[in-house]
Amino acid sequence: MNCAICESRRARRYCPALTRNICTACCGSSRENTIDCPLTCEHLQAAHLHERIPAPDPAKFPHPDVEISERFSKENSGLFAILSKALLQVALNTRGAADNDVREALDAMARTYRTLESGLIYETKPASLIAAAIAQQMAAEIDQLRRSLKERAGIEMIRDADIFGVLVMLQRLEFFHNNGRRRGRAFLNFLRREFQEPGTVESPIVSV
Repeated sequence: MNCAICESRRARRYCPALTRNICTACCGSSRENTIDCPLTCEHLQAAHLHERIPAPDPAKFPHPDVEISERFSKENSGLFAILSKALLQVALNTRGAADNDVREALDAMARTYRTLESGLIYETKPASLIAAAIAQQMAAEIDQLRRSLKERAGIEMIRDADIFGVLVMLQRLEFFHNNGRRRGRAFLNFLRREFQEPGTVESPIVSV
């Protein structure tokens, strides 16, 4: 049986995205570029663990003037875990979301929270509809978290500065895990390995 893509080389593996058999060469070149690979694909999982991530552009490093200290990371480890899990679930539930969409959403959110530190209220909105959907849902998750904590303690428990710092941490993680593919989701796969409960799977049900 020949590959369903090139129709010349012998098909060696099953592609769950195309529901057809393809060759290893087409899998490698098309993966997350022209094929929207599900994170459950065993070949994608292996690729994300062993692929060589392109060196990121230092000029695009998120908020280079912001120092995230070890103390800040430790004090906000709980908030980081909560927002990481929320980001993962929101992205997996947003149809077509890839790392680049998450990058744009995080950038807009971080910019918005940075203006709050100066006393201004200026909401940065992503141009991409997918990124905008992610940012909107994440804002709702943060609002819900704040309401829940305030109801329990009777006081505001999360500072805008802490949320901004955690968003910058997530931005930098994405910066170093993005594999450069157009539909790449190496960063989301990293979050999935770190924070998703065993047995749960992605469910892309929210369209934009």
